[in-house]
Amino acid sequence: MAEKKSTMTFESVMRDLKAGRYAPVYILMGEEAYYIDQIADFIAENVLQPEDRDFNQDVVFGSDVTDRQVVNMAKGYPVLPAQHRVVIVKEAQNMRSMDALERYFERPLTSTILVICYKNGTIDRRKKVVGKAEAIGVVFESKKKRDYELPAFVESYLKSRNTAIDPKSASMIAEHIGSDLSRLISELDKVMISLPDDNRRITPEIVESQIGVSKDFNVFELRNAIVGRDVYKANQIVKYFDKNPKAGSLFSCLPLLYSYFQNLLLAFYSPDRTNEKALAVFLDLKSVWGVKDYLTGMRNYSAMKALQILAKIRETDAKSKGIDNPNTSQDDLMRELLFFIFH
Repeated sequence: MAEKKSTMTFESVMRDLKAGRYAPVYILMGEEAYYIDQIADFIAENVLQPEDRDFNQDVVFGSDVTDRQVVNMAKGYPVLPAQHRVVIVKEAQNMRSMDALERYFERPLTSTILVICYKNGTIDRRKKVVGKAEAIGVVFESKKKRDYELPAFVESYLKSRNTAIDPKSASMIAEHIGSDLSRLISELDKVMISLPDDNRRITPEIVESQIGVSKDFNVFELRNAIVGRDVYKANQIVKYFDKNPKAGSLFSCLPLLYSYFQNLLLAFYSPDRTNEKALAVFLDLKSVWGVKDYLTGMRNYSAMKALQILAKIRETDAKSKGIDNPNTSQDDLMRELLFFIFH
């Protein structure tokens, strides 16, 4: 069965575009700008030949046009020999109305490829404009990557460019850069340029030298120290964070620790928690590489302690936002959390 256009992934949208299978309408919306830009840029650079773009391609911004002006552009026929006309509306969230687009979607011109780029949010799917676009074209929602998805994204992006990276290095980069994919990819591209042709592999040492993340004192290493109950190393890292705030902060630590102890609590209820492959499947992990952390965690913490730590992390998060916390600093909150975890 063919995939519904309204539920297509970035990969499937790009697969169709590269195969020359174009839809008359694309609504690209969501919080993650990277995928929206990738699709729109591919259409702008590949549908028409360079010599045909002056007469057959319009790229406008939502704050500069009305919905009726966009429809008038879309209703224009291509100037031969081009077979298509391309109209791309960037920052479409700034348009005052989409009523004219809704009517246009009832009878779109098949020779036109109309691309609506709606960033920093989504159009309410209950609105008719979305349903009508789904009926004749592609509606793609570009969602932000969650923190736990970023290391796999880093590995996948580098693999597609014939570059290898170990899991620790991928996590170091992901945790340091965060979920802004455009910035993350910019940093990855910078690192790849520095690699010699005969050794396309990124190591923690390369991450440290090129991105500035300490291979020994970072959020990833703090997590490892907590998993292994290495009190001395954990306190060393937190002390390093005090002097080097960019290396790590309470806000970067809490999501990582919460995710780990949440999964650790689940691991205790796995039907076969001593089997690495079975545990990886139960926890929905991409590989067995991360399972060792949970096997170690189950030796060092009880299920009850994991539950108590999760409650403490939630309390610390609330205090970091000023709730029931008149004057405790982030550094002190981190030390308090660390003490609670180890005792």
